Amino acid sequence: MAPSKVSTPSSKHSLPLHSAASAHHDQATKARPNLNPPVPDIPFFTPQHRVSPGAVFGNVENVPTLFQPLTIRGRTLKNRIVVAPMCQYSVAPDGPQAGCLTPYHIATLGHYALKGAALTFCEAMAVQPNGRISPNDAGLWCDAQIDGLKQVADFVHSQGGLLGVQLAHAGRKASQTAPWIGGGPDGRRKNGMRATRGVGGWGPGDVVGPTGGHEMVWDGKSENDPDGGFWAPRGLTIEEIDEMVEDWKSAAIRAVRAGVDVIEIHGAHGYLIHQFLSPVTNRRTDQYGGEFEGRTLLVRRIIEAVRSVMPISMPLFLRVSATEWLEDSEFEKAAGESWNVDATEKLAKILPDLGVDLLDVSSGGNHRAQNTASFRIKDYQTRNAGRIRKALKAEGKHMYIGAVGLITDAEQARDLVQEDGHAQQHLEESTLADEAKAAKEMTDAQNGKEAQADVVFIARQFMREPEWVLRTAQHLGVDVAWPSQFLRVRFPKL
Repeated sequence: MAPSKVSTPSSKHSLPLHSAASAHHDQATKARPNLNPPVPDIPFFTPQHRVSPGAVFGNVENVPTLFQPLTIRGRTLKNRIVVAPMCQYSVAPDGPQAGCLTPYHIATLGHYALKGAALTFCEAMAVQPNGRISPNDAGLWCDAQIDGLKQVADFVHSQGGLLGVQLAHAGRKASQTAPWIGGGPDGRRKNGMRATRGVGGWGPGDVVGPTGGHEMVWDGKSENDPDGGFWAPRGLTIEEIDEMVEDWKSAAIRAVRAGVDVIEIHGAHGYLIHQFLSPVTNRRTDQYGGEFEGRTLLVRRIIEAVRSVMPISMPLFLRVSATEWLEDSEFEKAAGESWNVDATEKLAKILPDLGVDLLDVSSGGNHRAQNTASFRIKDYQTRNAGRIRKALKAEGKHMYIGAVGLITDAEQARDLVQEDGHAQQHLEESTLADEAKAAKEMTDAQNGKEAQADVVFIARQFMREPEWVLRTAQHLGVDVAWPSQFLRVRFPKL
């Protein structure tokens, strides 16, 4: 006699149970509360955390500002720790999946949210195909890229986190290969490698900037130099600038459709907006060049365009390089000035009226001659953020300030020490306790001392240590929630 088939939920023709016992069981199940409820309104099951990971249990009044919630427009960050955008060069360069986020991004970005980050940013997403840093960068220049972003947003939301996107255009720094190609197998070579059309790049003619010509190549190397990593840009026309503003606007619409919580405009690190801001790289003689008002016109137009299609409840951030570290350089002297903290302060004061809610303060990246000695001082960016925050407060302007690159890691632990009369770099791996203390002090206002930033943006340290939020809370003695599935391995209190 053949064994009877057992109906399972995956069977094509599951058989209904009609017995009185099963009916009683169904009624009892409905009456009993679900002790392990799922997160609603997502296309997969994951248990709903009773308290969102990274959020403080109970009263938050006596905990450091770093772990206090912050509401910006209609979004509330459960703590002040943000995962900064980090390029991964891990999407298809062409075809129907070009620029689309994949399960890789759910795995990486989702893990940061699972481990307690309040706001996790996707990597820079290009508003035009030729705005990618590399052919393998993500984008939001077409509707086909919405679904991949929505899947990441769904997972991050299911873990109690917020998701942000950074809209960007690389300008003259576009069409490079991934760092593990141009930078060698260990990714440590400082300059990249130009991506030709044969490897998915777009090369000369489609790499653009405010000003064109071989003198505007980022690394100063000719196209015949095998060690060169950048193409010579072509100067944008007025019509192309108008089109670009519309493309930024369209990308913002797609981000809203995908369900993200925050949009950030990338105006830092030598990418297109920064190139327009700097008199060193912007030599235009039309309305987009010249004095401060002309050089800031593009970013002001982009801000207004993006803000116009965002819900009133959605925060808008802007990332800038507070200085390009070219003070007293030959390039600054040739241009008459460079982009510096004074210029950033002046820009910051007009941003709140344009609808920007937070200024994400970074530095550098626009020129190969930047004075990297500044980077050896641990608080080189903290001080810039604090100065801008103080200037805004003095003007009666309200805008939050975020500081990026401030948590001490192997690069940021460099100190200048005097030894035999010579300044030498001293590399010192800081402990997590030191990092926790630095982040706490940055956001706390105590003993008459102003806080230097309202939130901290952390990048590479999350790649090394995805549980950074949980470990920092442990070292600061703050009782925060852990993911439900990880409770059995929760850190003991120090």
